[in-house]
Amino acid sequence: MSINQRSNTASAKQTAGQPRLSALGSAFVSQGFTMYPVLLLLVIVGAIVAPAFATTVNLINILEQVSVLGLTTIGLTFVVLIGRLDLSLEGIVGFAPMLAAVMLVPTTAGGIGIQLPPWMGLIVALGTAGLIGVFNGFMVVRVGLNPFISTLGLLVLLRGGVLIVSNGRSIYSPGKAFTYLGSEKLLGIPVSVLVFVVVAAVVGYVFQYHRYGRALYAIGGNEEAARAAGINVDRVIWSAFIFAGLLAGLAGILMTGRLDSAVTTQGQGIIFSAFAAAVIGGVSLGGGRGTIVGVVSGVLLIGVINNLLTLAQVPSFYVQASTGAVIIVAAVLTTLASRRSSGVRTRT
Repeated sequence: MSINQRSNTASAKQTAGQPRLSALGSAFVSQGFTMYPVLLLLVIVGAIVAPAFATTVNLINILEQVSVLGLTTIGLTFVVLIGRLDLSLEGIVGFAPMLAAVMLVPTTAGGIGIQLPPWMGLIVALGTAGLIGVFNGFMVVRVGLNPFISTLGLLVLLRGGVLIVSNGRSIYSPGKAFTYLGSEKLLGIPVSVLVFVVVAAVVGYVFQYHRYGRALYAIGGNEEAARAAGINVDRVIWSAFIFAGLLAGLAGILMTGRLDSAVTTQGQGIIFSAFAAAVIGGVSLGGGRGTIVGVVSGVLLIGVINNLLTLAQVPSFYVQASTGAVIIVAAVLTTLASRRSSGVRTRT
């Protein structure tokens, strides 16, 4: 074989290898794995800098803390995938369990005198969260309100509702059955972590393999094209708000269980962390793009960073500021990774 032939053969192999690398990179980004190397690096640094970080107790503690944020973020992802927003999820996290709690405890403990069995609290909280989701869907689909405005108004309303139904008091020890999901352990693992893992796995499967998940992506990508393809767009949009509300209600139940109380400030600020986790995980706020694998990476990244800063005894206001910095860095990394994996050249 001549030198030219060998050169051509080597060139052909290199050219054939480039599409494979590009396809691998595209799959790595599209499936939501972009931030996992960063997460792994943080875990290694944390284990070196703070020996207490790498202990089993602390790692389980991180998972337990992020379970509430994780469920809220997954609920938010339902709505964001279709190109909408739902700010009321923060209000649901606080209002749904508070309404249930005042129906469980006696009047001497701040209740309203109904004193339902503790297990009924789960039905009341989830039912309330689901009805709020129905209302949100109605306002967006039937009334035609801008989801940002309508859910922002409902968030403020629910925040006031928490104070109204509780008379401004926190409700303590609402009942073992009501707090079980957020307080108990199963085989040494917090039930709240198991709930988060199961929900993430089920929703991830639905998003990737079920026709409902494909409908969410189709609507977020091009709503008119989705209608032309025969998708019942209004029904899917409505259901997305309902699922988001239910998951926010479940998150509120877990938080109440962990605290063994429904407090008046419960859930405040969680919507910003949820948006941060979604953006970090590669979910497009314009709709049509995002995976549960990515969402989980965003949730874990926020949890690990907050835990590391807490172990380092960094003042709380620096911990809050770090979330904003993480959003910007993650958005830049995700954008660069998406462009490079798709073969688009970026300026450096």
